[in-house]
Amino acid sequence: MRVLLDTHAFLWWLLDAPELSADGRRILSDGSNEVLLSAVSGYELSYKVTQARLTLPEAPDVYVRSRLASNGFGSLAIELDHALRAATLPLIHRDPFDRLLVAQAQLEGIPIITRDPVIAQYDVEVIW
Repeated sequence: MRVLLDTHAFLWWLLDAPELSADGRRILSDGSNEVLLSAVSGYELSYKVTQARLTLPEAPDVYVRSRLASNGFGSLAIELDHALRAATLPLIHRDPFDRLLVAQAQLEGIPIITRDPVIAQYDVEVIW
């Protein structure tokens, strides 16, 4: 199974936080699944650190890359088609980070692991 992680699901997995759902935890712990973190999540994490809204134990570029590698997760680049799709989505969600995740999930045909109920209002498969 190929899945896309929302930023909070990635952090909760790394922190072994109880907020991560049992389904999410099961999928992420199954090494046969292809787990992807979008480049937009890397941007979101870095942005939140620079805005003092998030603290990480290392610089975001080191932290994200090392955690992807140690967990066997991949990254998903933002392609032009993803950006164009995000701009045409209905304005259900106003967060540009989440709009890009929705566009990527739609175009790549993969579910998103997210707790965000607004994302679930789009034509996209949500796992939680």
